[in-house]
Amino acid sequence: MNNIEKKTYIIAEIGNTHEGSLGLAKQFIKSASACGVDAVKMQTHIFEAESLLSAPNPPYFKDETRKEYFERTSFSVDQWKELKRYSEEDLKIDFFSSPFSLEAVDLLEEVGMDTYKIASGEVNNIPLLEKVAKTEKKVLLSSGMSSWNEIDEAVETLQTNGCKNLVVLQCTSEYPCPPEQSGLNVLDEMKNRYENVEIGYSDHTMGVAVPIAAVIKGATVIEKHFTLSQKMYGSDAMNSTEPDEFKRLVDEIRQIETSLTNNIDKDEKVKNLTNMKITFEKSIVSADSINELDKIEFKHLAFKKPGDGIPAKEYKKLLGKRINKKVNKDYKFKWEDFK
Repeated sequence: MNNIEKKTYIIAEIGNTHEGSLGLAKQFIKSASACGVDAVKMQTHIFEAESLLSAPNPPYFKDETRKEYFERTSFSVDQWKELKRYSEEDLKIDFFSSPFSLEAVDLLEEVGMDTYKIASGEVNNIPLLEKVAKTEKKVLLSSGMSSWNEIDEAVETLQTNGCKNLVVLQCTSEYPCPPEQSGLNVLDEMKNRYENVEIGYSDHTMGVAVPIAAVIKGATVIEKHFTLSQKMYGSDAMNSTEPDEFKRLVDEIRQIETSLTNNIDKDEKVKNLTNMKITFEKSIVSADSINELDKIEFKHLAFKKPGDGIPAKEYKKLLGKRINKKVNKDYKFKWEDFK
């Protein structure tokens, strides 16, 4: 069981589901903030800098070309700055993005980003990792498409080029990801493998069970795709989490933190449960009528609420004793009833 030492950092991944609308993006951010997240994350795509025209679409999104989609949903530097300001100043949550090209890093530096997320498909883009590391900003490194050797090289690249605040995220790049492919076992290996690195989980499963389990396993950062509605257009909405469920995820993680960081002393706790013990525990009572001076056998005993008489656990002390008066069925014994 993980002993959580600090608040889990919860990120709502908005991606490009905002459809290039500044107003809709703000509504996404506002709704995510109302769920209690610590940060919102978006994606910064500059088509000419990251893709050839011949680059294929992902299999789950064929409605328009990558070029059309990225150009239609892109923001200007001023719009990025406004989204950052709105998040951090108005809503008091962190705001950052995943760059998908060297040029995107330049754009986000102009915006003033404090944190970068390296998407799973960029782990082997060593020039991008070097450029991001040299900003000396906090970096979250996803690992959904990478082998251990590839993750090792990415971690080394980031750390040797200036990144001193690194989070490595277990992730499985399936959309949606079935629970049996979530790879929560990988969190343990990551904790053992990398020094001076936080470990987190970037979730693509449906529901809240797996990211909650990741927190219990020791993930200090949780990222999950967020949408206002799964019926929205785009590549991510159908596999994202709507506000009500996302809020439940946040609330339940906070409850887990509370339960794992507050210890109780069983003996001390019991001292405050006298009334509960009387209500729910059992006393020794007569199973039937017993005559004066009869010798008590087990057949004479029954065990019934309330627990304010001789405790059921003491029954052996009564066996063989003689009762000093006649009693009827369901008589609650007292120690002074026996010779």
